[in-house]
Amino acid sequence: MADDLDQLLDEVERRLCRLPGRGAAGGHRHGGGLEEEEEAAAAAKEKEGRSAKLLMSAGSSEEDIDDIIDEICNDSSFAKTPLKLKSNCASLTPESNSVVAQAHRKRCCPVYLGGSSSPCGIGTNISKRTCDQLRCTACDFRVSLFNDYSWDQSCDYLFFRNNMPELSKLRAKMIKKKGARAYACQCSWRSIDELTDLQTEQQLRWVCGKHAE
Repeated sequence: MADDLDQLLDEVERRLCRLPGRGAAGGHRHGGGLEEEEEAAAAAKEKEGRSAKLLMSAGSSEEDIDDIIDEICNDSSFAKTPLKLKSNCASLTPESNSVVAQAHRKRCCPVYLGGSSSPCGIGTNISKRTCDQLRCTACDFRVSLFNDYSWDQSCDYLFFRNNMPELSKLRAKMIKKKGARAYACQCSWRSIDELTDLQTEQQLRWVCGKHAE
């Protein structure tokens, strides 16, 4: 940012020198140029006194300086390198919020099914809980489960295809059974009484849809 400010000051000073009546302000050269030491000293003084010169010039002609600054800012070459203040902290957008939320969700491993007496939650080899976030990869339906019910043997694919997930229609083929749990998506169904590893039910295309912690 300091380099950009120096660039702006150089440009302002350069254009001030071209204004009428400003040419003599810097003095005239003798015999085609100054000695090397005088040139070095003049350069140092010029750099150190840049701000003072600008302030003095501003006092005599503020409107001219404003016009020059506006002209520089509108210059196409200067516009290509605008001053920017970059923050080291990235803004938290809704999309990044979504990514953070997904990072705190976990899958069951392995995935368990079970009767109504089996607690639901994130299933692991140590904590054998039944998954209640199942989703079918075949029909893309969330798997519904009903505690203390089992499916009638007359259930078929068309019944679930036409009636899922409306409970009022599904009740027609639900049988009350203590300790059982009825699972169903739009293309598959199961009645489970005991804790069962989903891998043993290879015909089912169900997966854990992740649990919020």
